[in-house]
Amino acid sequence: MKTALSLPVLHPLMRLVAPRIPRITVRRLPAPRRLREVRGYAGGAGFVMVRPDRCEIAKELYWGHGHRPDPQDALALEVMTALAKQARTFLDIGAYTGVFTLAAAAANQHIRAHAYEIVPPVALALRANVERNRIADRTTVHHVGVGDPATTMRVPTSDDGSALPSFYSSDMAFDEGTTVGFVSLDSLTDEVRGPVAMKVDIEGGEASLFGHGQEFLARHRPDILCEVLPDADASALAALLAPHGLRYYVVGAQALEPRNALEPDAAYRDWFFSPRTPEELRKLGVPVAG
Repeated sequence: MKTALSLPVLHPLMRLVAPRIPRITVRRLPAPRRLREVRGYAGGAGFVMVRPDRCEIAKELYWGHGHRPDPQDALALEVMTALAKQARTFLDIGAYTGVFTLAAAAANQHIRAHAYEIVPPVALALRANVERNRIADRTTVHHVGVGDPATTMRVPTSDDGSALPSFYSSDMAFDEGTTVGFVSLDSLTDEVRGPVAMKVDIEGGEASLFGHGQEFLARHRPDILCEVLPDADASALAALLAPHGLRYYVVGAQALEPRNALEPDAAYRDWFFSPRTPEELRKLGVPVAG
């Protein structure tokens, strides 16, 4: 069905009708088969993502006319782009195909970006996006994970699915594939220059990341966009963040919402941890509720 809907004969009709049908999630529908790239926008800057037929984020940009269709996802990208304008280094941990890296590099021509992706075919797509946007001179793609440096995992190398996988984590086990290593966040402490902005999307591995990143957090006190899954150990994660004076904000549909405690919620998976006050964020153009 998806293959048929991507064909030139049917796709224009689907794109016209689908957004008008209630309860249809258009970002799950296919992009045109022959569409090779799409343009995205964030923070007043533009970038390009290749292969919307296989990349979930590129497909979202196609359906969102350059923006992510989900309001919370769109706000998360805008927030990190605003913070990237103030940063010297951007860390994209769990980069997938690199939308946050591309947006940060487009918004700040002087930023140095490091993108970490453990899945081989996804890392290849990430590198293709970096090359297409001509930011390879200031962006490094790392085919390693960030967390417990004693960890390794086997990651499938097959590339025959309908979309590039976006859900692998260090807790998963596979019988076949290539072995990928991990580095600690602390090992990057002296390697990067602050201010630092970072995005973390590692499917439940946050406690391992920050547990092996206390020196990094103390030195750089970064602005962090972090996915927190509903079943995350909030108390453990909060204990790792507490010593560094980071405030909690939930990424809502229209604005960041300050919170006194870290409480995972299925409706709010993206959190923003930052030493900045709501007033300081508003001065940077970041909407904050209240």
